[in-house]
Amino acid sequence: MTRFALIGGFLGAGKTTLIGELASRYVAQGKRIGIITNDQAADLVDTQNLRAQGFAVGEVAGACFCCSFDEMVAAAKELGADAAPDLLLAEPVGSCTDLVATIILPLQQLLGEQFQLAPFGVMLKPGHGRRILAGGDSQTALSGFSPQAEYIFRKQLEEADYLMIGRADTMDQQQIDELKQRLSEVAPDVPVIAVSPRSGQGVDEVMQMMLSDLPAGQRLLDIDYDTYADGEAELGWVNLATSVQSMAPIDLNEVAEALVRHIGRQIVQQSAGAIAHVKASVSGDGTHAVANLVDNFGDVEVGLEAGHAVKGVIEIVINARVALDPQTLQQFCENALQGVAADQGWPIESINARSLRPGRPTPTHRVTQA
Repeated sequence: MTRFALIGGFLGAGKTTLIGELASRYVAQGKRIGIITNDQAADLVDTQNLRAQGFAVGEVAGACFCCSFDEMVAAAKELGADAAPDLLLAEPVGSCTDLVATIILPLQQLLGEQFQLAPFGVMLKPGHGRRILAGGDSQTALSGFSPQAEYIFRKQLEEADYLMIGRADTMDQQQIDELKQRLSEVAPDVPVIAVSPRSGQGVDEVMQMMLSDLPAGQRLLDIDYDTYADGEAELGWVNLATSVQSMAPIDLNEVAEALVRHIGRQIVQQSAGAIAHVKASVSGDGTHAVANLVDNFGDVEVGLEAGHAVKGVIEIVINARVALDPQTLQQFCENALQGVAADQGWPIESINARSLRPGRPTPTHRVTQA
């Protein structure tokens, strides 16, 4: 029977990077792995990122898993068409919550003979955790997000079977302990793992947790869907894709970093809104680079580096999630693309872009009693 592991958490937490590391380690152990990604629109950087690493990836685009339950199940079955995976790793949209009621319990009740549910893990970025969980009147100003968006973040923590503090390599032990204490106030008696795919810290613990006999979906939320919908709708979403032709070899890492830096600079300089996640994928000639920016305060990171310089056709995908009007955010993304293209002497013939605010969640199933 295929084990189904859902990894939730807010935008920019580092879920995709962790999934890539987990998948690599499980494959090294001889396990068959499938991955399902999810987004409100097509052209998802995460899908390209994971496929570039050689994994079998299904994508559910156009709505969150909870609102596209049947499509999620179809993607899972397609990944098992030739041979059932030992483990499916599924990453829902980062602004989604109430996943125990809308995904885990429906899977258990409707498809329990096909899928064994792993404990539900939720990952958080330390910066979000420290600022949002600080409390007091200043918390919204510190986090950059509205009370409605913070509501989603807190609800994600409350329904977890276990929690993961991401980017643990950027923290000392005192900071980790302080954040664990904050988390214990929101989610008492929930195991917390400090994890860093980059350093390897905590990854083995997460693997053990996924394969443990800890019951999945132990915590049904008491949730206000009006507040939830308002929080999701505050984020502008942009997915943008194009291809260019480079006549000279180009460093894809530098291009990805420049694109994200250009977008982030416009947002910060104009005090436009809180960055949840901006990422760019640049690929060509069998290699791939991904750059990320996960808040207004940090720097751009190249999380996946290309192996060599590339000339010829180069594919570019940009995803941006910012508390900002979607049309303005799309313009920022297009400005960045045009600026980098001009620097490189690349003509851009067409851009495929989609900008939106997520609609009200309307789950396919919602279980109110375990």
